[in-house]
Amino acid sequence: MVLPIVSSVLSAAPVGAELAINLPPPASLVARDIHDLHSLILWIILGIVIVVFVPMGIALIRHRKSLGHPPARFHDNRTLEIAWTAVPTLILIAMAWPATRLVVAMKDAAREDLTIKVTGHQWKWEYEYFGEGVRFMSNTSTPREQIEGTQPKGEHYLLEVDRPLVVPAGKKIRLVTTASDVIHSWAVPALGIKQDAIPGFIRETWFRAETPGTYRGQCTELCGVGHGFMPVVVNVVTDTQFASWMHEQKELAAAAAANAAKTYALDDLKVMGEKVYAANCLVCHQANGMGIPNVFPALAGSKLATGDKAAHIDIVLNGKINTAMAAFGKQLSDLDLAAVITYERNTWGNRTGDAVQPADVAARRK
Repeated sequence: MVLPIVSSVLSAAPVGAELAINLPPPASLVARDIHDLHSLILWIILGIVIVVFVPMGIALIRHRKSLGHPPARFHDNRTLEIAWTAVPTLILIAMAWPATRLVVAMKDAAREDLTIKVTGHQWKWEYEYFGEGVRFMSNTSTPREQIEGTQPKGEHYLLEVDRPLVVPAGKKIRLVTTASDVIHSWAVPALGIKQDAIPGFIRETWFRAETPGTYRGQCTELCGVGHGFMPVVVNVVTDTQFASWMHEQKELAAAAAANAAKTYALDDLKVMGEKVYAANCLVCHQANGMGIPNVFPALAGSKLATGDKAAHIDIVLNGKINTAMAAFGKQLSDLDLAAVITYERNTWGNRTGDAVQPADVAARRK
């Protein structure tokens, strides 16, 4: 009876799913220590099962009442009582000692080589490199066609982003985490990292990736309807590659600042705005702009997207209190905000003809 059930469960497992019980290969010293502690605890548990539960099961089966075995009668045994108190205590110490040392090591974020602020938003990550003037948002890049099932799932389905976190190999990276709305959790198992990001609090952790490569994780705290679309990708590169990447990011930031001062045509803003909408608004308001009834309002034909332009800019900038509408003023640039607002006001049958410029957004910032 058991074998057919197991067979049916395995056959129903998704193609490509990893039916494994162990942790992913460690890519940092902390992750290796976690892996070793995990193995140690498993061996201890196996020993307890063999020494305690197996004999108990045999005794229950072989000495049951139905076979005519009379119940045993015995009195207190001080030696036995001391033994079954002392032995579990020693086992607990053997488990607690390495676990405590590991937790202390995981919290020691001093003497770092680089500090990065990680801010969780619904549903994306923001990375800011302290002292470098580099800040960007990281959104899932899994195509909507894969999510909606009209295309085959990719190799890194829901574990891919448009802009990964980039760090140098062999350097101690200190992360300070927080959130702008609800509790998120930044986790990359291969690096031994899982740190909650809590609104109003600053939490810190660290990692040191030993070899270059790409390491993937995701938000591990249920944070809303888009929780499953909040991956983490870390690209570990050489020192030379990191210096080149950092220089490129600074050039991109300077170019973005220059572009924000320009005036754009309506069609150009709509093209840019469609990409911004897909990365930041689509989960709630949907690709057709109809939202989710009784949960997220529609933008198609709405008074907001077809009414006063300044009011539309204000709500996107500052959000709406006591609703799921987040404030995007600190998340997106003036150009991105101008583009997405223009897109919303001129799509799905909305035809206001408004071309919202970055200067319009900058003028409404509080």
